[in-house]
Amino acid sequence: MVELEDMDADRTSGPSEQSTGRDDVNTTLATPLAATDRCDRCGAQAYVRVVLSKGGELLFCAHHGRAHQVRLRELDAAITDETDRLTAEATTSSSD
Repeated sequence: MVELEDMDADRTSGPSEQSTGRDDVNTTLATPLAATDRCDRCGAQAYVRVVLSKGGELLFCAHHGRAHQVRLRELDAAITDETDRLTAEATTSSSD
């Protein structure tokens, strides 16, 4: 799991806040993306969470996460990439 700072927890199933002992910093742990989390672009299952530095959260499928990665890094967005779960799921499925 990736730690994100100053993330706005506006989702109902969103992250839970943990105290850091400092009043000026909110550290938030992002919850893993669920099968019900959908890409904001196409509606496929989301594997990439993006938290914009000025606030707001975007969810992307693996394809759209890669497609927008360069621009999001330019915007200094915090990106949590869980696309490694795709290969783990494929490996698990093929061994059945």
